[in-house]
Amino acid sequence: MSRTRPRVPVTVELQDATGDTNLPAPTEWKRWVGAALERAGECAPGSITVRLVGREESRQLNATYRKKTGPTNVLAFPGPAVDPPLSKSDRERVDRELGDLVICMPVVYAEAQDQGKAPEAHMAHMVIHGTLHLFGFDHESDVAATRMESLETEIMHKLGFADPYEQD
Repeated sequence: MSRTRPRVPVTVELQDATGDTNLPAPTEWKRWVGAALERAGECAPGSITVRLVGREESRQLNATYRKKTGPTNVLAFPGPAVDPPLSKSDRERVDRELGDLVICMPVVYAEAQDQGKAPEAHMAHMVIHGTLHLFGFDHESDVAATRMESLETEIMHKLGFADPYEQD
């Protein structure tokens, strides 16, 4: 797997609320975020919090913010530095809050197993998927979904992972 370093100066705060001892190193999470930011055209500095949670916390957040039942793999909450866009001088601040990602690890592990993927590859995909959401990418229409999935696949390949949408 390629270990290219992102050119985007990003800080990633990793919060593990699961106690999972099999997680990739914090540098990997930062690499995944940086690659997604770079491809999304977001090259200014900033910070993203990635919170790893269990099913109950994910379920509560999904109900509160999306009005949907049950846990979900990833939730993305854009920060004030993203919505609305800041001025050029504000974009140069290193402390810009780009947003938060909440990843439900039990869901990610179950999906990886169901899809025959390595857990780390699926974690990377969820980070990339969520980071793109922070910057306005979505999959609400067929056109938007095709665009977002194409970007995700491109980023995953750049990081040395397989196409996350390829079926075995």
